[in-house]
This record gives sequence, C-alpha cells and structure tokens, in this order.
Amino acid sequence: MKVERDLHMSRGDGETSYASNSRLQERSILKTRPALHEAVAAARASASLSSAGAMVIADLGCSSGPNTLLVVSEVLGAVAAGRREAELRLVHVQFFLNDLPGNDFNLVFQSLELFRKLAARDKGDSLPPYYVAGLPGSFYTRLFPDRSVHLFHSSYCLMWRSKVPEELARGTVLNEGNIYIWEATPPSVVKLYRKHCQEDFSLFLKLRHKELASNGQMVLSFLGRKSQDVLRGEVSYMWGLLAQALQSLVKEGRVEKETLDSFNLPFYAPSVDEVRDVIRQSEAFDINHIQLFEYNWDPHDDDLDDVVSVFASPGANVAQCIRAVIEPLVARPFGEHILDNLFEIYARNIAGHLRKVKTKYPVIVLSLAARRAPKYQQAINGDCSSLFTRGQFM
Repeated sequence: MKVERDLHMSRGDGETSYASNSRLQERSILKTRPALHEAVAAARASASLSSAGAMVIADLGCSSGPNTLLVVSEVLGAVAAGRREAELRLVHVQFFLNDLPGNDFNLVFQSLELFRKLAARDKGDSLPPYYVAGLPGSFYTRLFPDRSVHLFHSSYCLMWRSKVPEELARGTVLNEGNIYIWEATPPSVVKLYRKHCQEDFSLFLKLRHKELASNGQMVLSFLGRKSQDVLRGEVSYMWGLLAQALQSLVKEGRVEKETLDSFNLPFYAPSVDEVRDVIRQSEAFDINHIQLFEYNWDPHDDDLDDVVSVFASPGANVAQCIRAVIEPLVARPFGEHILDNLFEIYARNIAGHLRKVKTKYPVIVLSLAARRAPKYQQAINGDCSSLFTRGQFM
C-alpha cells in the first residue's frame, strides 16, 4: 500500500462520492466554528501580519466537495466580522488547500466560480480580497517556508497515518482477519499502532511549528477515542464490522484470505490523554482549547440521546458514508468488482450492531498556539501544566 497514491476520498459528485456523503464532516466544521473564529482573530492580530498585509491560511487534508469551501467561507466571515467590529484595516487572505495528490482538486476548482458569487452576495463590501490555491502533498512533510503561515486548519484528517506500521507492512501476518485494532488484535499490534501515531503526530507538530508565523494558530479536529480500551472503541467497531464483511467474502471465495490478512489500515484514533502527552513532549505549542464531542454513526440521525435509531436504513446510511472515505483504499487490493457486495454486507452488519446499541464517533478538537519563548523562560513564567486546563469552548 502506498498511502500518498491510494488514500483519497471517492472523487466526483455522484451517489457514492465523498462530496455527496460528508454530512458528518460538515457538522464537525460548524461545531468548531467558535475555535476557528478565535484563531482567525489571533492570527489577524499578529505582529508579522501587520507588516505583511496578508494572512496565509492552510487547510490540511481539504478533500473535495462543499466542506472544502465551507472552511474558506468561515474564515472570510471571521475576517470580515473582525474588521467591522474593530475597524481594522483591510487585509488580503491567501488560502492554500492541501491534500494528497489523488484528491479531486478539479471538483474544488470547478466550484470556485459559484462560491465567489455567493460570497460576494452574502458578505458585500466587508468581503476581504482573497486568493485560493491548491497544494498537493502529505502534511507529514514540509509544505511551506519557515514562519510563512498564520493559521493551519485540519478537519477529520489526523487520524490517518503517514503509512501502515512497518512491521505490519512487511507482509507478516500479525493481525489475522482484521484491518485495524479490534477485539482479537494482539497487544503487540496495538503497541505498533500507538507508537506510530505518536511518531506521526510529533512530526506533524514539529513541521507545522517551523512553518507558523509568530503567534501562529492551529485548529485541528479528528476522530479519537473516548475510552482507554482501544480494542473496543467506537472507531474499532466501525472497522471491525467492515473486516467481518470482508471475512464473509473470503468464505464465499470472492476474496483471498491472504489478501485480507495482509491488509491493514494506516489509521489510529488516539485518546485525549495520548494527544495531550505528545503536545507536552513537543514543547512547541500551548493548548488554547481541547474538547471531545460525539456524533452518531448515522449521519442522518441528529438525536443526541442514546435511544437506538428508528430510521429505516441506518446501516445503509453509515455504509454509504464510510464507502465514500475508504473505497479507493479498499479497491486496489481487493478489486472494484467486490465493492457493491462488500458494502451491502457491511450495511447489514452496521444495522445489526445499531439495533443493539446506538454508537457515536468521538471527535477531538484542538486549538493550539505556537510557542516561541525559550524553555527556560517558560519555566520562569510558571507551571506549564496549567496551559492544558484553560477551559473549553462551547
């Protein structure tokens, strides 16, 4: 598996595309609006911005579809509101939309003309001058010159790893019948996934810190884990039920067992404590806000209680959503010819699970500020642990 080649959302705007099946991700962006607006204000007020006259915003893992330009709209709205309220001078805004090379950038750019018309209509004279560019590449590599970006945003992306842990990618069967961590996964495999997540996230923070301007900000949201029990977490069940669907096709002779046993997702959903630990160790960022909230598996179920869904097709709704995300990654090793059947079985598995328990995705939201002071000055200023308990937005 080559992550930079194979990991991308389903292209286009058809029935199974990501653009048509990203309602959960839209809700996450709207939920984090307060944190994003605060970060825009902080970046807008930075000393470097006052001399440059332009604010650089990068959306990492932008994907395609309406959510990509929703982030652009939210930032422009925050800049326009700040200008009206504080009578700030005009600032130009440069957006970089980043994702892996397989992303459907064409769909994004084709949507820009209509977006510009709607933005001009809705925001009028308060709309700041803005520019949008695509930037293909992995956010586990350098993307920008030193201290050139004022705000990084990323939504529903940082649970994806740079690669499958090397010990699993070599072909040795260590996680038989599974595609991620689930009930029968050996502790050694859990340790590999956790270690690789820590290394990836640490690298991500190091790279972004170099690229952020003074007073630079980051707003990140990604799937996480509410429980310390990684074997039975909500996301583990999501992938475990897909593994069961693949096992069904193995029994039917439509999928080779060896192919399933050698397939492992480049994915890890960390707990809030695991995230905090990596940030502390990096000594590069202060946490403005940290929060975990939950969304129902079924993207069309907006009820926040724990009552089992009564929707007619919750299994199909969830399977369609996951297919839009995972289809390209699954199609390469298993073949496109099994996809319809695979996700039909997966939908039944999901429906059976949801009849027993209403399950939700835990989403971790982080708002970070780049730390520039030397380590000794941080010690003089007080106990750094207080930085991690400043409170939550909502």
